[in-house]
Amino acid sequence: MVFDRFLRASLFGVALPLAAALPLTMALVVPGTASAEVLRVLNGSAASSLNVPMNRAVVVESDQPFAELSIANPGIADISTLSDRSIYVLGKTPGRTTLTILSPEGRLIANVEVQVTPDIAEFRERLRQILPGEQIEVRTANDGIVLSGLVSSIEKLERALSLANRYAPDRVSNLLSVGGTQQVMVKVRFAEMRRSVAKSLGTQFNLNATPSGNFAGGANASNPLVSSAGSMNINFFGSSQLGLSVMLEALESQGMVRTLAEPNLTALSGQEAKFLAGGEYPIPVTSSDGVGIEYKPFGVELNFTPYVLDGGVINLAINAAVSGIDSSVAVGLPGGVSVNAFRRRETSTTVEMRDGESFAIAGLLQDDFRDSIGQVPWLGDIPVLGALFRSADYQREQTELVIIVTPHLVSPTRGEALALPTDRVRPPSERELFLFGQTAGGANAPTGAAGEVARQDFSGPFGYVMD
Repeated sequence: MVFDRFLRASLFGVALPLAAALPLTMALVVPGTASAEVLRVLNGSAASSLNVPMNRAVVVESDQPFAELSIANPGIADISTLSDRSIYVLGKTPGRTTLTILSPEGRLIANVEVQVTPDIAEFRERLRQILPGEQIEVRTANDGIVLSGLVSSIEKLERALSLANRYAPDRVSNLLSVGGTQQVMVKVRFAEMRRSVAKSLGTQFNLNATPSGNFAGGANASNPLVSSAGSMNINFFGSSQLGLSVMLEALESQGMVRTLAEPNLTALSGQEAKFLAGGEYPIPVTSSDGVGIEYKPFGVELNFTPYVLDGGVINLAINAAVSGIDSSVAVGLPGGVSVNAFRRRETSTTVEMRDGESFAIAGLLQDDFRDSIGQVPWLGDIPVLGALFRSADYQREQTELVIIVTPHLVSPTRGEALALPTDRVRPPSERELFLFGQTAGGANAPTGAAGEVARQDFSGPFGYVMD
């Protein structure tokens, strides 16, 4: 027992000189209290450094009494005295300033460099709670926060940055990397069908001076009653001097327009991709320099922005439109210039789906129906014979647009695995063109996947393949 007490006293006596020889002692813990950080300033140490977390306090202790304190920038740190040997330093905003301590004789005891940094201890704890399992390292740099490491998705990266900005607004350095595939290829199919039907039945009356019983002009050689324009002339009644002829006109027209585009676009997660298959229409505009030209795009347009989320889920913000020049509507401008209007079908949406899944935007259906009847008053109301005194027009137009979107997570591949439509076709030689009538010469088919595509029938689908 005596030897044990002697040993403890010896170790304590050795520890005291070692502590006195050190100019700085950090992170001392007082028993029975929470952990605190204490900086001890010893006599003769001209400069020391002190790190203070924002909204936290650190105690500075001097080995001799001091009489005067000053802080260079009170907006960064606030100071108060606890005794003639203890100073209470509170971090207010991130930054760097200097604390000066003077003795009662006016002699400099120490200049303490105070650096206030964001409280990364609390920030680390919040990151572990909100993003468990993510390999994110947090460091301080000057008055900001540096994030590094690896996260599993763009969504989690944005969450980490948003949380870091709460602790160090506009002072966050992002060195994080995103793991996994972050490129999205969107396959879009546009299909538009426009159908139109127009019918008309009209009657015209003419007074002429032809003899009775003769047919009025306008008949063709094969059928004297039917003209080349689809009209029929009939001498209704008359005398040798005056006759009334009735011309019946019946016309029917049918039309169909099909528009199809299948663009494949690839974009990095969070980046926008654009596609336009069509052209630009010049529109004159007036300016201070005179009349200028602006170009308005038309055709098949596609803009999309993908975001890769957890579990391979793809968030897709897409804007698709099909437009064309409408020649039936025109606006006249000074100088005899005429500008046509535009037909435009557009949709904008945001959806979420997994790799290879599809969604369709359908129901963009337009059905226009117009009819009109013109008749001679009272005569057109006569049963049966009243049809000779009426003219009727019938028009109907239907437009239907369907857009199918399919996203895929993709990675780059080797160039040998891709083929172009031109790989299977080359210009013909003079012998092949003039002697054999070939519009395309025999191509030297490449090998590998490109060769397989090149050997396909030219009349079938063509393009490129991607694994």
